[in-house]
Amino acid sequence: MQRRTMQYLTVPPLRRLLDYRWGGGSLISLFLSILSGIVIALQYDASAPFYTTSSIELLVPYGSFWRGLHYYSSQAFFLLLLGHVIVELRNQNMRLQRSAWIRLCATVPGAVLLLFTGYVLRGDATGEAAGAIAEHICLSIPLIGEHLNNFFFDLTGSGLRKVYAQHVIGLVVLGGVAAWPHLRRYTARWRNHLLLTALTLLVSVTIPAPMEPNRHGLLFIAGPWFFLGLQELLRFLDPFVAGVLIPALPVALLFWLPSDPRRRAVVLWAIALWLALYTVFTVLCLLRI
Repeated sequence: MQRRTMQYLTVPPLRRLLDYRWGGGSLISLFLSILSGIVIALQYDASAPFYTTSSIELLVPYGSFWRGLHYYSSQAFFLLLLGHVIVELRNQNMRLQRSAWIRLCATVPGAVLLLFTGYVLRGDATGEAAGAIAEHICLSIPLIGEHLNNFFFDLTGSGLRKVYAQHVIGLVVLGGVAAWPHLRRYTARWRNHLLLTALTLLVSVTIPAPMEPNRHGLLFIAGPWFFLGLQELLRFLDPFVAGVLIPALPVALLFWLPSDPRRRAVVLWAIALWLALYTVFTVLCLLRI
């Protein structure tokens, strides 16, 4: 055992990162998110989101823990999924037919929407601002914008009922369908991710999940952390350009990723450049907080 530990410590940090089971960790975090989400869903009322979200911590046994577990495991799921995609692209392990590749890559925007709708469902200042911006962006899409908004959000007419249905049923089902062929080939074992599980539980116990009440007179409300770059872009560009075309660019490049090594490298560098620029806009938005 000591010898194996010494061998592990001599491995370069980059090699450890590349060897980590990112996909398995993402799946384990998703399991924790679904488990805690079931507990929260039993107490949640879409007609009074802020009240029920707040009362979960007061009325439900260990309510603060369950909210924290759902929040932090969801964040871990998304970040580990991104890590999994980056490592697999670097190692060039994914060699699938185009249709299968697009289907698998659709899990990334699906995960973004799943995480985003969770923020909206909180019903606090951040959730309300994020939902209003998302509805405005949907309505800016020519021809199909109103239909998309009625399907995903429709906050003005239906409150959070449609968002709730998409979060607990629609997006979960679509994500499962998109990832199912991949999940059948790869398994995630809890014993391989005990440290991740322990850290998630520890953070959930010690750090309350964020909840931001409305503050009258506040001129700037920051949305979810992954939404900040888009929020900053909306200050300078048309909602359709900033909220649809620019966010869709890396997804389209990922869908189109060619197999030819040279063209593939160009596409990957383009995605990396997009991420770098989006990070810059995220930092600019953070400076306004």
